[in-house]
Amino acid sequence: MLTSVNPATSQIIATHEEHSPQDVNSIAENTATDQLAWAANNYPHRAGKLGAAAEVLRKRSDEYALMITSEMGKPINQSYAEIEKCARVCEYYAKHAEVFLSNEPVKTEASHSYIAYRPMGVIFAVMPWNFPFWQVFRFAAPALMAGNGILLKHASNVTGSALAIEALFREAGLPGNLFRVLKLPGSKAGDVVGNQHVKGVTITGSVAAGRSIATKAGAMLKKSVLELGGSDPYLILEDADLELAASVCANSRLINSGQSCIAAKRFIVVKPLRKAFEEAFVKEMQNKHMCDPSLQTCDVGPQASIKLRDELHAQVTKSIAMGADCLLGGTIPHKEGAWFPPTVLTNVIQGMPVYDEETFGPVAAVIEAANENDAIRIANDTVFGLGAAVFTKDEKRGQIIAEELLNAGCCFVNAPVQSDPRLPFGGIGDSGYGRELSYAGIREFTNIKTVYVG
Repeated sequence: MLTSVNPATSQIIATHEEHSPQDVNSIAENTATDQLAWAANNYPHRAGKLGAAAEVLRKRSDEYALMITSEMGKPINQSYAEIEKCARVCEYYAKHAEVFLSNEPVKTEASHSYIAYRPMGVIFAVMPWNFPFWQVFRFAAPALMAGNGILLKHASNVTGSALAIEALFREAGLPGNLFRVLKLPGSKAGDVVGNQHVKGVTITGSVAAGRSIATKAGAMLKKSVLELGGSDPYLILEDADLELAASVCANSRLINSGQSCIAAKRFIVVKPLRKAFEEAFVKEMQNKHMCDPSLQTCDVGPQASIKLRDELHAQVTKSIAMGADCLLGGTIPHKEGAWFPPTVLTNVIQGMPVYDEETFGPVAAVIEAANENDAIRIANDTVFGLGAAVFTKDEKRGQIIAEELLNAGCCFVNAPVQSDPRLPFGGIGDSGYGRELSYAGIREFTNIKTVYVG
């Protein structure tokens, strides 16, 4: 049985019966049948359906936003923004997919040779709870426009969101079995990888989950794309705009109540600016309103579960015991639900959990660097490599640091790390491999086929 619990109140929202292995195989077979018919349609036909999906998203935004907030605690304004972003990614791929996947002529000795992009088939997606709609649409919009079918194993606590997305695509006019939800616990996700109808796998989640799924996919010689954890460094150099840096850093650390793989997590400040940055940063963090996530005034909601909140608190208490100083927050409020306040730790050094591990919540680790080169060294001192940002008034220097010196898949200058349909998204190292979004994302689950006519 899968259970959804409101993390703000600890009240059970709904329970869902699991699918049996026989159910899974039947659903996969039906999805494979609908995928073949879907792939036979031209791009304008598929684009029309994706455009209709965007319309449904906007028409039902109140319903979907409230569902997100209830199931995983996202502040309601951010839930509405998530739904709108999903609509935009549908429209983006409806407009650009045909160009991204058009045949590419290549001059060879042949009379005619070119690269063609053809759908792979049924793709199995394992998605997390932190962006219940966006994580799915970020993958699904390009995969569907490429002609693929989808089996979704969503996080158990957001099963309601998963089923709503399945119904949404049917309402938009896609074949009824083209996008199907598998109601399974995480422990059974790996079993689906070996299903004969599954041709590729994508997962957004923890490093441990990614390793497990990738191992099974590799054994079956099936393509996989992994978007895993992150411990994004934000470098604040001596010539940074302090007001801008403090504001952007606080907003990035607290997006989705800190529960984002690309949220800022490590704040690496050169020594001359450290005290001034800490003062400005703590002030920004203090001004964020932690309250009922259904209120429009909410900046920070609860963590997604008591278990996750307690794991975060353990990282904080252990780091403090090892010598970190707490400038803000750090204690669990005496109230029902999975609450944890905006927290700032300083004097953070290697070996502390908040330095070495991903902190998936509103906890900021301030790390002092001797100078710019030391800041870059600390930024790269991680097993992760998803996002990174640098703040400096010398934009040319910032660009060099972002492009050449920071080891991450997404590097930003004087701006927060964020995903955008127009730009490839993904990481390196323990943050995974492969790319989503842009032209790179839609090509991941295609057969990149060489055609040679002698």
